[in-house]
Amino acid sequence: MNELVLPLIEVVSNSGIYAPFYFIIFHFIRQFVFVPVSVVCVAGGVLFGAIYGTIYSVIGITVVSTVFYLVVKRTPGLFKKIIRMKERWTRKHMPMSVGQIAILRLVPFVHFHFISLCLIEVSKDFRDYLRSSLISNLPLALFYSFFGTAISGFDPVLIFLMLSALAILFFLLRRKEWIMKWEDFFQPVR
Repeated sequence: MNELVLPLIEVVSNSGIYAPFYFIIFHFIRQFVFVPVSVVCVAGGVLFGAIYGTIYSVIGITVVSTVFYLVVKRTPGLFKKIIRMKERWTRKHMPMSVGQIAILRLVPFVHFHFISLCLIEVSKDFRDYLRSSLISNLPLALFYSFFGTAISGFDPVLIFLMLSALAILFFLLRRKEWIMKWEDFFQPVR
């Protein structure tokens, strides 16, 4: 992965006034070359500093989330297929809150678009999705832009404690209601 990421970061860093624009485009390209979001956010913090890296990362991640929403909503067959895969994986558990989704965005091994799909499910319309997406993308960009360079030097015990704290926060920010459809509760006898 370094063979691909480092030249792209080099291009962005040497582009002068267009560097923020290329960095936002790099966020969009990242999904096609299988580069984790966290790596790009860390690069943004290194290239532009923590504040501007966060701003550019939020813009780039939100653009990617918006494009994902538009593609999924314009292809209903694909959307239904992805929902079925998600239901098999999550076993039709109750929907997550935006706070839980924001915490899941911080975990590097949870797929970015899977989390975006969860956001689509809890959003009423595009405007609500965009607001929720911004709210859930901000902690991701902040965390990895500010602390991303220090994470590589952390002790494994500290990383385990951080992931445990995220798991506890995930539990505390859950929805307190459970909505169950009639068909799910009274499944037909076969």
